[in-house]
Amino acid sequence: MSGIAPGSGAAPAHPAGSWGAAWSRAMEGAARDTARLARGRAYADTGRGGPRGAAGAGAVSAPRVGTGRVLAYVRGSRARPYRAEWRLPVLSEEEWVAFLTAVAARPVLAAALLDGEVPWDVVSVAQAAGVRLLPGAEDLLPACSCPDHGHPCKHAAALGYETGRLLDADPWALLLMRGRSAEAVRTEVARLGADRIETSAGRPRRRGGGAPPRRSGGHAGGSLCDGRRPRATRLATEVFATSVRPPLPEPQPLPDVASEPGVYPELPGAPDADALAFLAADAAVRARCALSAVPVDAGAGPRRVVDHDPLPELSRWHDAVRLAATHPQLTGRRTLSARFAGLARSVGRDPLELARAAAAWRQGGSAGLAVLEAAWDPPAGDFDRGRSALAGLGIGMTIHRNQLTHTTRPVQLRFGGDGRWYPYRDASGPGPGDRCGSGRDGSADAADWWPEGPSATDPVQALTGLGQR
Repeated sequence: MSGIAPGSGAAPAHPAGSWGAAWSRAMEGAARDTARLARGRAYADTGRGGPRGAAGAGAVSAPRVGTGRVLAYVRGSRARPYRAEWRLPVLSEEEWVAFLTAVAARPVLAAALLDGEVPWDVVSVAQAAGVRLLPGAEDLLPACSCPDHGHPCKHAAALGYETGRLLDADPWALLLMRGRSAEAVRTEVARLGADRIETSAGRPRRRGGGAPPRRSGGHAGGSLCDGRRPRATRLATEVFATSVRPPLPEPQPLPDVASEPGVYPELPGAPDADALAFLAADAAVRARCALSAVPVDAGAGPRRVVDHDPLPELSRWHDAVRLAATHPQLTGRRTLSARFAGLARSVGRDPLELARAAAAWRQGGSAGLAVLEAAWDPPAGDFDRGRSALAGLGIGMTIHRNQLTHTTRPVQLRFGGDGRWYPYRDASGPGPGDRCGSGRDGSADAADWWPEGPSATDPVQALTGLGQR
């Protein structure tokens, strides 16, 4: 593959004569710095080494394809990923007409497209019609939100190599980048093929667009498929040919993490692709919760609750907190993204308030959020026994309702209605005498309590899990 420094040891990622290989050749031809290309390729390969590629720098989020571009977020050295992009020109209306007319004139090739496949032969057919379907080096323009002005930077290069893999898996993405969706291409090929058949038969051509009408005993397109039935029809015939049904396969194992969203096109009048991807990622998280019977309002701890609805109805505020705590594209307490701030504004809250609530949700779900939002008076029993256990270990704590505050350290335990202890830490820094400014009632005039660390049924375990700075 061109553009990679000799001796780099990088094996070709695509077979010769493939969509990914052609894209990578054009991308490498557009590059002005092979060192950044090599770094970008290492980024892309590293990002594919773990679940969702989130283990370190180089992780490339699922590329999103739109008209004239492909973009993704690439994790670099900072917490917030960079937005990388490659742009390319779309085909003109005249080029599309010439290309699709040439395809429709070849029944086998047209049938393959109508069947959902994009054969490599369409490249030579387009070329014969005077249309360059594959982009050249001069067609590709990289862009990235990072401060590196390389052409491309390593983040855009990583996206470029990931796009090559995407095109090998789904060549329709290239047609979308060139200006037409898969549905539009199939509709136009069917129309042009039907017009060609009617013209050759001496019948007047149909007026208007759209797919040809269904014919008795056939499917849209008639002999356009050259005697071949659509894949769906063949499969249906095989399935219903007998009344004997094979046993259902075993369910697939539950993935370790929710899957990445798919590729959403950016089309005029369509919903924003980024917003769709954001909602799809949340839907994947909720779906995994439903499959694993872990309620979406449960925390990230070791608890597994299976005796009630895993997708309960949540208030608007609680659902915003859940999104802030669980959505993979949102940041946490110390780095608040613009999307995070927008989510806070949508429910009339301050971003810092939402961040604190999200920390409580990660700690214990809706039960952890209740501990943050309201103090209460627990009955005699577990609360008193927990306080006695701490005192027996020489840990001095002041008491205020369901809260135990350390007398010398900026830590606190809060007892929840679910019988668990929730650790908190004062983020405002130590007060006079290293007592965090705590008053007799366990509150603090200057304290800034944040949920931190996992909850536990044992107060000593919760305090130990919190650790010390």
